[in-house]
Amino acid sequence: MDAFKSWIARSGTGSILLLALLIVVVFPLTMDIFRLNLVGKYLTYAFVAVGLVMLWGYGGILSLGQGVFFGLGGYMMAMFLKLEASDPEATKIQSTPGIPDFMDWNQLTELPLWWEPFRHLPLALIAVVAVPMVLAFIISFAMFKRRVGGVYFAIITQAVALILTVLIIGQQGYTGGVNGITDLRTLLGWDIRSDSAKYVLYFVNAGLLIGVIALCRWIQMSKLGTLLLAMRDKEDRVRFSGYDVAMFKVFAFVLAAGISAIGGAMFTLQVGFMSPSFVGIVPSIEMVIFAAVGGRMSLVGAVYGALLVNFGKTYFSESAPDLWLFLMAALFIGVVLAFPNGLAGLYESHVKPWFARRKAPKAAPAAVEPPAAPPPSPSQKSAPPAALPGGVQGQSA
Repeated sequence: MDAFKSWIARSGTGSILLLALLIVVVFPLTMDIFRLNLVGKYLTYAFVAVGLVMLWGYGGILSLGQGVFFGLGGYMMAMFLKLEASDPEATKIQSTPGIPDFMDWNQLTELPLWWEPFRHLPLALIAVVAVPMVLAFIISFAMFKRRVGGVYFAIITQAVALILTVLIIGQQGYTGGVNGITDLRTLLGWDIRSDSAKYVLYFVNAGLLIGVIALCRWIQMSKLGTLLLAMRDKEDRVRFSGYDVAMFKVFAFVLAAGISAIGGAMFTLQVGFMSPSFVGIVPSIEMVIFAAVGGRMSLVGAVYGALLVNFGKTYFSESAPDLWLFLMAALFIGVVLAFPNGLAGLYESHVKPWFARRKAPKAAPAAVEPPAAPPPSPSQKSAPPAALPGGVQGQSA
């Protein structure tokens, strides 16, 4: 039993189980479907924050363009859902039935060839992860092989987010433009707008998030996780040891992109649309704030950070519509100043030591020392030395 408790403490499984209990049991039992769906939306952002823990916290690579991969994953899922909602019967009033409505509005007469694979759910699910990861590989390989990093890499990711936003808005006939892809209703004939579907999607979302956290924790405890930390702290030393530092950075960036894309796909399913407003620079910076508030070295803390920031955004916008932006800024600044290591740092510095003091056994009373031996008598001092082996007596010096 002690070994099991030690393994839980060492592997961080206890905090993951506590998070799972909170989002799988407590929230569904205490919230109505409207609030629960909001929490589900917040948890989709937590995917990006978890990816940033692996990329920024463990890899030391700050990306200010994670909204790109979140949005791409969402668009891949939205394309499948939009095609399902655009069957000839449902679009018979259009000039060209069988294509999405925004294509008909922009005088397209047939479905573009690159949309065709999204008629099939398995191909769409593969594209949800594959397309963002391929883009992330191209960007990171080109940059890290040339040893571009630090603030320069962060600015490049911002530029990519801006370019993709402009591209999506400019290609309105193919992407829906500034409005995005909307009016998503069914998944293989299953109405995703119903309350029962929202419950199911919430639990699927929560299960995927816990699975992603467990995977990332396994990576952290492996040799690969140790090398990521070493690369972050002493990059040259890792390079001189014979490791390809650039490819480790590529791996971290691609992993974070794939995790963010899963969150984007679940966002589309739960909310029912996807637009370029989730791809640009501003949402990407907000996603970094989620990880910073929760603690950039803590996977579970990143989830709490995403929940706290988004709950604050919702609460302040409802209670103080004119002041909510200032209140959110105060929340960010206050958390960063008071808890430089985020919510996870607060737990490590205050909560965990308090529990340790509570569990520590009381100090045992000091043992009574035995009395000192009496000094030898004069007769004992003058006694002849003991005989040595062989009957020979020891000689005095």
